Amino acid sequence: MQIIKSFFITILMMVPFLKTYASELKNNASLGIDTYTDNAGVQVYSPTFALMKTLSKHWLVGFKMRIDAIAAASIRLSGAPSNVDAVASASHKSGFEDTRYAPTFLAAYDDGINSAGAGIYYSTEEDYIGKSFFFHYTRQFNQGNTALGFGYSQAADTIDPVFKRDINKNKDEKKLDISINQLIDTTLSLQFIYSYIDSSGFLASPYLYNDAGFERYPAQRTGHAFSIKGLKYIDDKNSMNFSYRYYNDDWEIKSHTMSVEWLHDLSETLMIGTRVRYYTQSKSFFTKKAGTFTSADTFSVVDYRMSAFDSYDIGIPLKYRTSEESPYTFSFSIDYYRTSNNAYIKRWYGDDYIQALYTTFRVDYAF
Repeated sequence: MQIIKSFFITILMMVPFLKTYASELKNNASLGIDTYTDNAGVQVYSPTFALMKTLSKHWLVGFKMRIDAIAAASIRLSGAPSNVDAVASASHKSGFEDTRYAPTFLAAYDDGINSAGAGIYYSTEEDYIGKSFFFHYTRQFNQGNTALGFGYSQAADTIDPVFKRDINKNKDEKKLDISINQLIDTTLSLQFIYSYIDSSGFLASPYLYNDAGFERYPAQRTGHAFSIKGLKYIDDKNSMNFSYRYYNDDWEIKSHTMSVEWLHDLSETLMIGTRVRYYTQSKSFFTKKAGTFTSADTFSVVDYRMSAFDSYDIGIPLKYRTSEESPYTFSFSIDYYRTSNNAYIKRWYGDDYIQALYTTFRVDYAF
């Protein structure tokens, strides 16, 4: 079910697939698994496979396959509204299992000054089909010290609830990114990014409900994000990544995201780090006190992500190679995530907050 696992997928998709490989143009294969478990009884296991193959000095093609296996335990509810389908309500309370398959195909070009990439993404699961294409172009100036980038993606998704509902089954999203990367000196690089996001169609969950019925959102949402990211070289063994992102949209949600990561080389083949991320947001204009919605309200909220809340994340990444010449790289990370206490979380999940543990493990092979 798409809404329950969306947080986990968001975490794992933080680093765009295209940007990861567009400037490398190396033959590479990787195999990994990601896991997620939280106090709401949700467990996700996600094996991944990726293969990048150069066709020439400047061209590369790639394929990535991700499978998400989701198990959701019983969700404690205070009672279903009278207009909820009885069968759907019963199955939702007793839990479900779902599997998501998500292949991605891409091509990339890099001549040292210009780099570009494009690809298509397809995702299918029991009640949700996602389709998108993406494009990215970057040009370097000033002897490689400055780079301007442009990225665009467009998604067209189809929602098909496991029980019959009279809803708009379509959801579309467009995203535009404009970036500038500047080498400040030999130890510091900064990147500034502006993002425009436009979503339309059915933007709520087809399953979440309260005493006023199923949750109801506006059919249009437009957001703007401004980010700064930095890479700081400390010395031969230490470096630091940091970022700040401000977001606001016409639903009146405003958010701030701050993160910092410290990386330390214990040896020529072993790297360890620590990272901290803090997030805070305001509520949407149609969010009210939990439990006060009625059928007369135009909009109705069940998802806590429409309310005001904070969260933080603490993680430890590791990277290991058996030798400096080895074509194999082993990467592992473990993170702990927790939200602030929230009345919406309490009402739907039965706990005051969401806390989760997620891990990633990957083996990369360069050939």
